[in-house]
Amino acid sequence: MPARRRRNIDDYSRANTIDYEVCGAVESARKIGNRWRLIVVRYLLERPMRFNELLKVACGIDPKTLSRVLKYLAGEKIIRRDVLGTQPFTVRYALTEKGEQLRPVMQSLKAWGEAWVLPEVSAAGGYPKATVGARGSSAIVGSR
Repeated sequence: MPARRRRNIDDYSRANTIDYEVCGAVESARKIGNRWRLIVVRYLLERPMRFNELLKVACGIDPKTLSRVLKYLAGEKIIRRDVLGTQPFTVRYALTEKGEQLRPVMQSLKAWGEAWVLPEVSAAGGYPKATVGARGSSAIVGSR
């Protein structure tokens, strides 16, 4: 018997039903719902950062994965890549206006996580140390 394939968010858009309706929430989740994309956006909401700064704070992300995520987000015009004219060249990543519009969404996710997810994690004894980020969670997405 073949193993069952896990369904993911992309399966939603492949539905072969006649009454398929595009849902803004699901389509948004497809754009930014990836674990690493959310982490990168979360830190760029604090301030613009260079690649190595993101690499240090982004919970153990692999450099190749970070590069791929940054290229994707830049392609979606959520972040911009600023090349500074110093020698050697320095690249800084910052949110675009489109990316800044994610601030209230991230604040809502943070509030929901603090209300529902963190109590469950605390009750279960916390996350293993390898998955905890370089900074505490209290700095997530301040308001501007």
